[in-house]
Amino acid sequence: MRLESGQPAPQFSGLDHEGNKTASTDFADRRLVIFFYPNAFTPGCTTEACDFRDRYQTFQDAGYSIVGVSPNEPGELARFRDEYDLPFPLISDPDHAIAEAFGAWGIKKNYGREYEGLIRSTIVVDEHGTVEAAWYNVKAAGHAGRVAGSVVG
Repeated sequence: MRLESGQPAPQFSGLDHEGNKTASTDFADRRLVIFFYPNAFTPGCTTEACDFRDRYQTFQDAGYSIVGVSPNEPGELARFRDEYDLPFPLISDPDHAIAEAFGAWGIKKNYGREYEGLIRSTIVVDEHGTVEAAWYNVKAAGHAGRVAGSVVG
């Protein structure tokens, strides 16, 4: 089920890139941008993560934290974060429980083939835990700029 503006955001927890438990409660009273990406080190996911990195200060100045979520294991996320100098936490979601809760897991189509997988999505949560905005099935290139333009102004 896809989330819409005004709905309460699901609670989540998972291991971050360092293997530490990270939960939605760690971001209490902060606005949060959660971007879901299918696989570290792939071209689209690298582009998207680096775009969020390049706009990190803009989001920070507007009171937003950023978190990336993918099915990759913590060790792979650590290498991805280090290689691309990503300043925000990356959360491992190998059983896709977080993605499912946020509506970012489902049927995908690729070259006429349908399969279940992670749907590139971004959910913005306000400081009260309410969904401020949600984008699903987004194109990686330019998406971070569109999110910034929409929620930061």
